[in-house]
Amino acid sequence: MISAQRYADAVRPMLDRLVDTQAEAVDRAADLIAAGLRAGGVLQGFGAGHSEAFAAELVARAGGLVPTNRLSLHDLVLHGDAPRDVLADPKLERDPAVAHQLYALAAPHPRDVFVVASQSGINGSVVELATLVKEHGHPLIAVTSVEHTARVAPRHPSGHRLADLADVVLDNGAPYGDALLPLEGGGAVCAVSSVTAALLAQLLTAEVVRRFHQAGEVPPIYLSANVPGGDEHNLALESRYAGRLRRTA
Repeated sequence: MISAQRYADAVRPMLDRLVDTQAEAVDRAADLIAAGLRAGGVLQGFGAGHSEAFAAELVARAGGLVPTNRLSLHDLVLHGDAPRDVLADPKLERDPAVAHQLYALAAPHPRDVFVVASQSGINGSVVELATLVKEHGHPLIAVTSVEHTARVAPRHPSGHRLADLADVVLDNGAPYGDALLPLEGGGAVCAVSSVTAALLAQLLTAEVVRRFHQAGEVPPIYLSANVPGGDEHNLALESRYAGRLRRTA
């Protein structure tokens, strides 16, 4: 029978397994991020669809790194000149052309590091953005389901998947199709990639902060805006990156 308890019982060992299996990849990714940030770069996070949750977990949140940006398909309208109805297209994330607009709107500096999340790792916007990131010499970290991406055909004209282009691949451990609990008669319910991706985001944050401490430096970390002094603390840190951090509702 499908239940909250069954889902919780299935997720717990997945989280433990992710911590164990991804430790080396997290270390390598944290090395890239810490080196970029310590050199004045910004961490640029992108995910389409529900993978946006991973970018949101990294960017502009209490206990997280200040020099971060979240790239989103909504940027095409909020910061670009695309009409609002473009966001109604359910296949927008499959269009490679939008990646060029997203990259241009981000206006990244040479030392910026990109983390791109996609459960399947095959859609056009994701793979094209990854291609642009590597063409411009940025480090690229991919967060994807290794099981899922290996079982589906790429949709990008190059035949590449996100994982093919990344300097480091973080496996979110989610199964093919993402949903965890099988249903009688076929199909499954209760996706897990957002849960495992959130864990990966916090593991990365912890390891990046550790590298700042090892270098004898104070990491730029947000306080909650809902504690006394939080706004003042955060604005002072954000001022170091004037014009480079995009914060929207």
